[in-house]
Amino acid sequence: GYNIQNLICFTTFTILITSSSEQDPHVDDGDENTERGNWASKREYILSTIGYAVGLGNIWRFPYLAYKNGGGAFLIPYFVMLVVTGIPLFFLESAFGQFCSQGPINVWRAVPLLQGVGIAMLMVTLIVSIYYNVIIAYSLYYMFASFQSPLPWSSCFSWADSNCSDTPTGASFHLQTCCLSADVLFSRAQMSNTLIKLLWLNGQMSLLLSRVALQRSSGLDETGPVVWHLALCLLLSTMFTAAALIRGIKSSGKVVYFTATFPYVVIVILLIRGLTLEGARDGIEFYIGSQSNLTKLTEAQVWKDAATQTFYSLSIGWGGVMTLASYNNFHNNMFRDSFVVTLTNAGTSVFAGFAIFSILGHMAHIYKMPVGEVVKEGFGLAFIAYPDALSKLPISPLWSTLFFFMLLTVGLDSQFAGIEVITTCLQDAFPKLFRSKHGLLTITTCSILYLLGLPCVTRAGIYWVTLIDQFVASWVLLILVLLEIAGVCYIYGGNRFIKDIEMMLGNKSFVFWLWWRVCWFFLSPCIIVAILVWSLMTFTPPSYGAVKFPDWGVALGWSMAVFILLWIPIIAVYKLMRAEGSPWKRLKSLCSPSEEWHPYLDIHRGERYSHKTMSYRILHTQCDFILFTLLTLSQSNIPVPH
Repeated sequence: GYNIQNLICFTTFTILITSSSEQDPHVDDGDENTERGNWASKREYILSTIGYAVGLGNIWRFPYLAYKNGGGAFLIPYFVMLVVTGIPLFFLESAFGQFCSQGPINVWRAVPLLQGVGIAMLMVTLIVSIYYNVIIAYSLYYMFASFQSPLPWSSCFSWADSNCSDTPTGASFHLQTCCLSADVLFSRAQMSNTLIKLLWLNGQMSLLLSRVALQRSSGLDETGPVVWHLALCLLLSTMFTAAALIRGIKSSGKVVYFTATFPYVVIVILLIRGLTLEGARDGIEFYIGSQSNLTKLTEAQVWKDAATQTFYSLSIGWGGVMTLASYNNFHNNMFRDSFVVTLTNAGTSVFAGFAIFSILGHMAHIYKMPVGEVVKEGFGLAFIAYPDALSKLPISPLWSTLFFFMLLTVGLDSQFAGIEVITTCLQDAFPKLFRSKHGLLTITTCSILYLLGLPCVTRAGIYWVTLIDQFVASWVLLILVLLEIAGVCYIYGGNRFIKDIEMMLGNKSFVFWLWWRVCWFFLSPCIIVAILVWSLMTFTPPSYGAVKFPDWGVALGWSMAVFILLWIPIIAVYKLMRAEGSPWKRLKSLCSPSEEWHPYLDIHRGERYSHKTMSYRILHTQCDFILFTLLTLSQSNIPVPH
């Protein structure tokens, strides 16, 4: 009896030591999932997801699309697409990740044949995180430059050359300062007065962007040295990201209380300031006011732009939505969360447009130009047009600092989720190796991304950023989401997936699920196919302004896209080769959920998934009993049979 008591105590102690060594030290005692951890509160999940969804596209792309596609009329197709594609797909990804508490690779235990889709999502996030970190570095550089008074781009300073002019009455203008490649000089007599004002309007800011900030080369062929002030800003942004994620969601969940809310404070401040300026009304009229053009709704391009903006703005297909949802409690109401996040994201886009256009309207008023002449999108809006407009305001360094700090926080929120996708996939794949070393894994991941980002801060860096953006963060995601819908709804089974959701939310009526079935089975895939076909048919080789990319650069862009998508057939073929039985039996088994597909914790598996682990439990129980018997006999000095 004494030996047995010692054995029991020793075994219990060993189990406790083993379990504690495998547990993530950053998991709190109150977490439902004591192995992976959970969000400390519902607020942290919501803020993190909103921060991930609300990105730079809400600020520098949506206002331009609204202006271009009929102003206020554009809101009709935008919210229609939000209802039929945005909310359903966001709901699908959230439920998919939350059900099994796994990242975008392991969730495909539901359909092992398509596990390559998860790897492709990881590759997209990895590559995009490289250039997204560079954009954050740009924002840091301009934020530091905004500390000067007057602003460096408000006049011709020591960094400028003879092509810079403080007034629109100069004799000539260098078109390259407006992001054009040809070194052509136009005299004042050769231009209309509007064009002269437009070139001068963006001249100083373009000069600063090309000559000072980027030190831009003539093209992708001319790499040049690393631009060290950008490399240092890139290092600083990497350090910010690593520090926020050092304890995973336990630390990033605290950081987002500031980074996810501060952009709204800045937008409100800029909007209030903008509305007090002369000409603000004209800017808002051009945005979604009386200038709205309902006839635009008859154009297919408008609906395509609305669907594309909805799709990319919510970051669907990147793996981030599933990753963040995987840390929820099993019975969390992700249905309600999906509405909160998607509607907040859409509202942010509309709201930010008022702040943007009110100040652009003031700039157009000062120079007596149409608002349409000063509106840009993307880099042109964030780093040329809007900062130039802010430089015309009193206390311009304050407004400029706030604007670029807002871009910084918006970018960091999205970067947090991107890094979390990478580390979560590695931890889920190798839990014994990485789960107890989350801090080291985060630092290593951020360090690798920093090194991979150095080519993007050379003199040809802006071309690399443009290349990645146009080939990776574009139609590739449409293919991944299309396969995701096909895998979940058609192969795994939409009805089975609905039963999984009801295990988390409780039973719902047939009428409740009718709309989601219509969206998942028909509307969403049809719209994605239409956008994908349209995108490929209207594909044009990428360029930065008027600088065309060389053939090898375009080929490299296609290679990146192929590299991402190639994981899907490679993993499928590999699994087919490893499976047993006839080809049809192998295919059928890989289209069925694996034994490892189930809710993460035993208490949540219920009757539907308990049988999947019963054989393993019996086997483990038998092995434990045999081991216990052998150890007992050895302690009792009883001969043990071989």
